[in-house]
Amino acid sequence: MALGRPRAFDIDTALNRALEVFWSKGFDGASLTDLTEAMGISRPSLYAAFGNKEDLFRKALDRYKTEKMAYINEALAAPTARTLAERLLFGAATMLTDPSHPVGCLSVKGAMTCKDDSLIAREELDQLRCSFETAIIERLTRAIADGDLPPDSNPLVLQRFLGTVAMGMSLQASQGATAADLMAVARMALTAWPALR
Repeated sequence: MALGRPRAFDIDTALNRALEVFWSKGFDGASLTDLTEAMGISRPSLYAAFGNKEDLFRKALDRYKTEKMAYINEALAAPTARTLAERLLFGAATMLTDPSHPVGCLSVKGAMTCKDDSLIAREELDQLRCSFETAIIERLTRAIADGDLPPDSNPLVLQRFLGTVAMGMSLQASQGATAADLMAVARMALTAWPALR
């Protein structure tokens, strides 16, 4: 039985280009024409290699989580809660302004631009956000139990504090803030981090 023709494009390169389109335009703003032109492939090739637009978005989001948000997993492995907060905020400042990809955060931009009928994309973004939030809350809860945070600390509030600062930094990056600008914001935010007495 004859095998089909080999693909004339590199899957990883095409997926990286799709990620950049979704990152720049959001799920709704990224048309199939935008995607196929950026990826350098035809629509039939897109469907054959990646499935429909929603499937492609899932694959791009997985790549984003694994590669661009790796600093969050590094932060979660930090030895102290203070170091966790530092790695999260400084890591965000670096990633959000990295000139090798679109500025800002795909998950923040995507959540703000998803229309009500883009349920699958919204669910994927919510799931990504919730998974990181849960992991951070669990890590901060352990920090309290270990005596690394004051016993009256609230892990949910601390996680929301970090998330709010990071989301604000994403918006600032989208409006032209530099890495140095965001590092200064991170340092200011860290002055509010609870200290052991």
